[in-house]
Amino acid sequence: MPSQSAANARKSTRPAPAGRAGDIMDAALTLFAERGYLGTSMRDIASQLGMRAPSLYNHLESKQELLQDIMLRTMENLVADHQMAVATTNDVAEQLRRAMEAHVRYHARHPREVRIGNAEIWNLEQPAQDRVRKLRRDYARSWQDVINRGVDEGRFQTPSPQLASYAMLEMGIGISLWYHEGGRLSESQLAYYYGDMALRLVSAESG
Repeated sequence: MPSQSAANARKSTRPAPAGRAGDIMDAALTLFAERGYLGTSMRDIASQLGMRAPSLYNHLESKQELLQDIMLRTMENLVADHQMAVATTNDVAEQLRRAMEAHVRYHARHPREVRIGNAEIWNLEQPAQDRVRKLRRDYARSWQDVINRGVDEGRFQTPSPQLASYAMLEMGIGISLWYHEGGRLSESQLAYYYGDMALRLVSAESG
């Protein structure tokens, strides 16, 4: 059963827009991922939807609003997914496995969001940029907390929990660059294999 903090984290994530707003967001995701934020205009987004650019302003205030929504939702969902995964067990090795599986599944399912998140931080206006940076720090710290606890319990061995956590984060991010549904490995297989690799990275002893 997820802890109360995990449940609250899930509730704090903003729902994906629906209807016409959802269509606009989907078009923005595709264009920002392909062309970059600066290389995409409101006219481009409208053209993708068969609309006139002025009509977009019936649904949002600016292109910046779309970028902020994408990047904040991405990090909020990653943090919430991690907290929910860790809350499903008290065994630290299983917590690390499930955290990696959640991390892998998100990056396999949301390559556009990941590409935008990695490339566009400098184009976020304040205070949204600081909010995204804080969420990133919180996410990385939550991984280090799990690894530190494993070391303290004598279950993990690593000279640097911080470096190990960064390596695991980068492993998951890389999936967004090459994974596609219908390939040789299913999403579930990929998540399981990466969970194994995360445990080996910290010389975990199962128990």
